[in-house]
Order: sequence, then C-alpha cells, then structure tokens
Amino acid sequence: MHVMKPLALALVAAGVASAVPAIAADGDTAVGLWRTPAKNGSVEIVRCGASLCGKLKSSENLRKNPELKDVNNKDAARRDRRLKDLQILGGFKLEKGAWTGGTIYNPEDGGTYKATITPAGADTIKLKGCIVWPLCKTQTWTRIK
Repeated sequence: MHVMKPLALALVAAGVASAVPAIAADGDTAVGLWRTPAKNGSVEIVRCGASLCGKLKSSENLRKNPELKDVNNKDAARRDRRLKDLQILGGFKLEKGAWTGGTIYNPEDGGTYKATITPAGADTIKLKGCIVWPLCKTQTWTRIK
C-alpha cells in the first residue's frame, strides 16, 4: 500500500511534467491578439522572422482618442509617434519553451524593460517585465483571437 502512493504521485508528476512542454514547445503559441489587464488594452503579437513583435492595438485611452501620441517617451524625437499600432514588444528568442531576451515598451512611463513571454495555456500567456532583476512585474494576458 505504501509503495502505491509514491508510485501514483510519481505518475501524476510525470503526466504534469509531460503536459507542460506540450504547451510551451510550440513557437507560435504566443502569436495572436491578446487582452492585457492594464486599461483593458489589446496587443497583437506576430512573428518577426525568428522573433516575436507586438503592436498596441487598443486601450481605454485609445478608444477615447485614437490619435494619442507617445508623449511620455524619454526620447523627445519620438514623442510625436501615434500609440495605435506602435510596436511595444520585440527582440524575443524561443528558448526552452518560453520567449526570452525581449523588451516591452510602456507608453505610460516611456520606459523600455526586459521581458519574457511564457505560455500558460492555450489561451493564456504570462508576460514578465523587469526594470532590473528582481524588480519585475508579471501580467496574465488572455487570447482574444
């Protein structure tokens, strides 16, 4: 009886371990239109060669004013860019089932941060942005389409 319990736990753990790579292994898992928790926004992630890119498609502020500019950018020469369709994600490389080494631009503060995208299910990704390790914030994005 005591042998069966550890064996059952080992089989369950093996099943869970084998299921996680199935989610993470597909390089296109993160491709799509995603709802962000910040200001009810949406970001479209597409393949950019071997990498991923993401453009800001909408937010509460953009729905009120589609002509919003990148006024908080730290580079004054870029403050005239429109926020709609602005590339805010880039430089990611697929590594061990996650997209790493990328960056995310935050138009609210004009900062660009190191970022990682990790699949968390068929319709969910975790995006972690870091000022510097361990000062990071993780958001859960859900697939719109």
